[in-house]
Amino acid sequence: MPTVIPAASRAMAVFEVFAREKRELSNSDMARLLSLPESSTSDLLHTLHSLGYLMRTSRTRRFYPTGRLFEVARQIAENDPLSTVAQEAVEQVSARTNESVFFGVLDSNAVKVVAVQASRLPLRYIIEVGYRASLHASALGKGLLGLLPPEEARAALEKSPLRAVTEHTIVDADVLMDQIAQGRERGWYEAHEEGSEGVDGLAVAGWLGGQPAGISLAGPAERMRKNHEAYLAALMEVRDGLMGER
Repeated sequence: MPTVIPAASRAMAVFEVFAREKRELSNSDMARLLSLPESSTSDLLHTLHSLGYLMRTSRTRRFYPTGRLFEVARQIAENDPLSTVAQEAVEQVSARTNESVFFGVLDSNAVKVVAVQASRLPLRYIIEVGYRASLHASALGKGLLGLLPPEEARAALEKSPLRAVTEHTIVDADVLMDQIAQGRERGWYEAHEEGSEGVDGLAVAGWLGGQPAGISLAGPAERMRKNHEAYLAALMEVRDGLMGER
């Protein structure tokens, strides 16, 4: 059975301390903040310094992270398998519906779109990868909130600016919580012209690698309502083959 390696935990804790403190730190500072002996902290900081993850000022002899950790994280992110899986998912749904399809993840108090497949129809709804959608005004946002315990979902809503994007946008947290509860019960979520005039959205959500994620399609309201059952079937089939329990 795997065990936790204390040295690895302490190394990551060093960077968490720097992120929190936002300043250069001496060995004694770090020892105090980590509740470790100064000798152990000295060895830890020396190791990270020798590997190029920390720099040390010549006068004060204080430590601060270099850009190496950021560069390593950037390279990892560029090859994140989530992007590949997300793109495959939107392509599969789009092939069955020919509507614009989006894959999003929970990012603070918004939905971050990580993959897009645009419809080939002349009248279509388009957003770009990296777009941040409102939690309260999108089917995808409601779907991601539906994965959270109700108290966490409400807290996320209350931290978000519940502004009216269209005349149909719901800005009452209680009404939104009722909609999210209904969506959780039936396994899918919807938005009717709430994020953009004339556009309806349909979404499903689930867990992917321990992360809340969702797939949504959106298009002209009349076309979406006409094809609701077929579109929902496509979303659920792809979701069930990709994600864990909703």
